[in-house]
Amino acid sequence: MIHFCEHIGLRSRHLIGWMVFVAAFIQALATPAAAAERPTIGEIERLDPAFDALVPPDAKMEIIVDGLDWCEGPLWIPADGGFLIFADIPPNKIYRWDAKSGKQEYLYPSGYTGTTPRGGEVGTNGSTLDRDGRLILCQHGDRRIARMDAPLDKPAPKYVTIADKYDGKRFNSPNDATAHSSGAIYFTDPPYGLEKNMDDPAKKLPYQGVYRVTPDGTVTLLTKELERPNGIALSPDEKTLYVANSHGPRPVWMAYPVLDDGTIGSGRLFFDATELSKTRSGAPDGMEVDEDGNLFAAGPGGVLVFSPDGKHLGTLKTGQATSNVAFGEDGKTLFITADMYILRIPLNTKGKGF
Repeated sequence: MIHFCEHIGLRSRHLIGWMVFVAAFIQALATPAAAAERPTIGEIERLDPAFDALVPPDAKMEIIVDGLDWCEGPLWIPADGGFLIFADIPPNKIYRWDAKSGKQEYLYPSGYTGTTPRGGEVGTNGSTLDRDGRLILCQHGDRRIARMDAPLDKPAPKYVTIADKYDGKRFNSPNDATAHSSGAIYFTDPPYGLEKNMDDPAKKLPYQGVYRVTPDGTVTLLTKELERPNGIALSPDEKTLYVANSHGPRPVWMAYPVLDDGTIGSGRLFFDATELSKTRSGAPDGMEVDEDGNLFAAGPGGVLVFSPDGKHLGTLKTGQATSNVAFGEDGKTLFITADMYILRIPLNTKGKGF
């Protein structure tokens, strides 16, 4: 969920992206049954035999949506037959997609509901479902964690604030969130949604925190040690909290033990992407966990796949600035938000909770 303006040459990259899409489409037309096929993109990097048990040998990343500005926050919604939602942050919209109907507008405005025009990343970033199946949004523009006050199959831009302050000060711009079975929401708060980022005069907190908010609204600061806390996920047993740090000088994933009271203990380094980031674009970003505890994490080069002990098993090399992932459909499909594209790839493993 990196600030999209920090990606160098965004518009130039979009042009390159369109060229890649057109080339892939032409290639698809040259193959049998082209009308039933979608263009594909990128390549698969296999670094460990364990990767083959997770990603089929013939798996490809197909483009299911293109032409977005900067997409984020993919989430599979089980209502209405099942569909994917994802945010296009700059235009302040959330879209839905399913194989039958394709892309349709789902929510507008999604992240900024104010009337004063503003720039920057106004839309929603990450999203999750709480334990009651309600949609929880990280609203950049409104600088809060909010719940959509409408059914999932009948969305409406009506929001209830869950948390917008800590210690009496407004959050920077909540970025990603994950739900705990206790009803608590864990979330990150980097400055990417502020118009001037770290130098924005509206920034009130002197740090970028990782927080927990309970169902009664109590907000707890869990850690402020990360320069740019970003993607966040819980292990299947909810005993470990993973947090991505998208800070250029320290691109790492951290793992924290979740204590009995819901707070976290001292973190350990899960994976250091410093060397990878020297040759591959992107930084640690959104992630999801499969039922066996393997992490699928957006980062340098695409989507990095890690074993539960932090071993890098392989990479879904998208060739695009990649922001986030989500499991969906039968649980064995991974959706990827990569710059202007929504990608889909079949897996051999199921996402946590499916």
